[in-house]
Amino acid sequence: MNTSELNDLIVDIYPLSGYYFGSKPPAALKDEPAAERTLRLKSNYDARGMRICVEAVILVELFKHPHVLLLQSKNCIYNLPGGRLRPGESDVDGLKRKLLRKLSADDDNNQTNWEVSECIGSWWKSDFESLPYPYAPNAPKDCTKLYLVKLPSNRDFIVPKNYKLLAVPLCQLHENRKTYGSIIAGIPQLLSRFSINMVST
Repeated sequence: MNTSELNDLIVDIYPLSGYYFGSKPPAALKDEPAAERTLRLKSNYDARGMRICVEAVILVELFKHPHVLLLQSKNCIYNLPGGRLRPGESDVDGLKRKLLRKLSADDDNNQTNWEVSECIGSWWKSDFESLPYPYAPNAPKDCTKLYLVKLPSNRDFIVPKNYKLLAVPLCQLHENRKTYGSIIAGIPQLLSRFSINMVST
């Protein structure tokens, strides 16, 4: 492994205290019965093919430990920032669009530059309501890709009022599927090949 490849595996993270957290008007939340959601997803699949989502793994330092930023909605469901791609949209462009919508001020006008790094993992669903798996089944209906997003030492996070942006320690996520679901609980393993460098400012 050459020096460049070693440097690519080092992730600098900065203290949570360097970031500002504000709020903006609530985002629209889908509140639909499971049966209606399944019908909607099936209709979308028939029209557009496999659903592709991109989500951001964003790390910060707090109490000398790496933490992941998660969005929590009022029904105590945890999500990574991100969402579904538009038809023909690239992973990076789609994730930047979602981060601007969910974590930036409404009048940002693309001024915030989100540094989307590499894809660290992909999860797949064989049907519309199954649990996700870290491998592709035959004829997958849904794919969720996780991208490492690197932060500068300071940034403003402006989040819809009906969400909370939480910093959760990696050790709390590890194999905690009951609380966070398979994808978020698997993040510590996906990050195990990286060297996390906590930068003091």
